[in-house]
Amino acid sequence: MSDIKQLQDLTTQVRRDILRMVHAVNSGHPGGSLGCAEFMVALYQKILIRKEEFDMNGSGEDLFFLSNGHISPLFYSVLARSGYFPVSELATFRKLNSRLQGHPTTHDNLPGVRMASGSLGQGLSVSIGAAQAKKLNNDKNLVYVLTGDGELQEGQNWEAIMYASAKKVDNIIAIVDLNGKQIDGSTDEVLHMGNIKAKFEAFDWDVLEIKEGNNLEAVINGMSEAKSSTGNEKPVCVLLYTEMGNGVDYMMHTHAWHGKAPNDDQLAQALEQNPETLGDY
Repeated sequence: MSDIKQLQDLTTQVRRDILRMVHAVNSGHPGGSLGCAEFMVALYQKILIRKEEFDMNGSGEDLFFLSNGHISPLFYSVLARSGYFPVSELATFRKLNSRLQGHPTTHDNLPGVRMASGSLGQGLSVSIGAAQAKKLNNDKNLVYVLTGDGELQEGQNWEAIMYASAKKVDNIIAIVDLNGKQIDGSTDEVLHMGNIKAKFEAFDWDVLEIKEGNNLEAVINGMSEAKSSTGNEKPVCVLLYTEMGNGVDYMMHTHAWHGKAPNDDQLAQALEQNPETLGDY
């Protein structure tokens, strides 16, 4: 899929999926899911080098790890609409015995999911290990990991950040979703982290910024630049500036929808702002 209009249509449909999935079970995390929709669509449609059939080994293809696993509605929608499993399975989100749990798990062998990510702060460490394994196996493909900005308050991240540069893990791209919000308020109010770009640079990472993280073309161009920055003996960080709840006016500019489902009227209003493009599940 290459045409920007097609990608925009897919992004709109992904938003509808997210909203309907969370509403159906009155549970889930729509805010961050909506905010990263453009990024995930661009990643799976334009950036990742991936095989036709999914396997956990992942040799000869790029790998993606979702560290901020609470945005699973987005992850599941993009995986389904990228052919990993039937779109109809989205209707089982967060239900008993579903493969689509509230946070991704691996024990049900859901195609596309390479790590369980219910606990924050671990994805970067896992991804660095996967990147080093690729180097040991002479596999030239890349490893991508998405983290949240609030997630960087977890100390394990900074051990991993230090380790990656010390060991010259230059086949990894870590993307930080910078929406400035977390479950209890703004990241500055909860635990101010200062200049994140300067911190990564101080740990000897190459840092790129995508200022328009909710613009598909900006994301594609920024991630293409990030890919070209790999292989230079430094890990690469992309700071992705997004708006939590993007695409739904009453969910934007607030942390209130980090982990809250819309009611019937709110769902109808949100879906009206995101008209059906590719067919609901």
